[in-house]
Amino acid sequence: MSNVKPKKYLGQHFLNDENIAKKVVDSLSLSNYLNVLEIGPGTGVLTKYLIKKNINLKLVEIDNESVEFLKTHLSIDPLIILQHDFLKLDLSNIFTENFAIIGNFPYNISTQIIFKVLEYKNSVPELIGMFQKEVAERICEKKGSKKYGILSVLTQTYYDTKYLFSVPASVFTPPPKVVSAVIRLVRKEQIDINYNEKLFFKVVKLSFQQRRKTLRNSLKSFNLSDILREDAIFDLRPEQLSVRDFIYITDLIDKNI
Repeated sequence: MSNVKPKKYLGQHFLNDENIAKKVVDSLSLSNYLNVLEIGPGTGVLTKYLIKKNINLKLVEIDNESVEFLKTHLSIDPLIILQHDFLKLDLSNIFTENFAIIGNFPYNISTQIIFKVLEYKNSVPELIGMFQKEVAERICEKKGSKKYGILSVLTQTYYDTKYLFSVPASVFTPPPKVVSAVIRLVRKEQIDINYNEKLFFKVVKLSFQQRRKTLRNSLKSFNLSDILREDAIFDLRPEQLSVRDFIYITDLIDKNI
């Protein structure tokens, strides 16, 4: 193991199982893209396998100690390392063409990483990520479950999601207090964007913020007309609705306001 110390404030838990690392990297389909961005390489356990692939690789790492380790111990070309906060990066400046994202994501920002990816969905055809198991399940969950929520709907609007495998805490340094999981997101070939996307996000978030209420009550702030409120779909709770249902409601509200 390296002498890089995991930093709690960065949410670092370094993967130390080579078999799992290889399995994560081999989960990339490398279909119709050559560019790959790794988030938070840390001590390079995934990077070692990524550099063996026929890809254009870039790394984003905020931790100076990790950056120095990657350059000195793994002989990583400094030109492919971006020492930066991923959440503050303009991803359009990294690659001129589509790029996949991969990483053992810091759990304290993993949800924010997903929302950032959604902002750049037109450029990101695939993501392979290590998440806290609970978050991974929420991303991949289908309607009708208590785990189904904002993250599920917004991600599944644009990506096909797949829960690949679970990862025990014992293969990390330090071991997290939770089980982890690796998931794959593959951008949908046909994405319906013929609706008010900004309003759609607002409708989904408002609906789940009061998930025990019917949509008629949770979406009151839109001042829905009496005629609109009579639509039976407003009798439902958010976890009963598919992505398509939320798009339908967005269209109804958009024509009403």
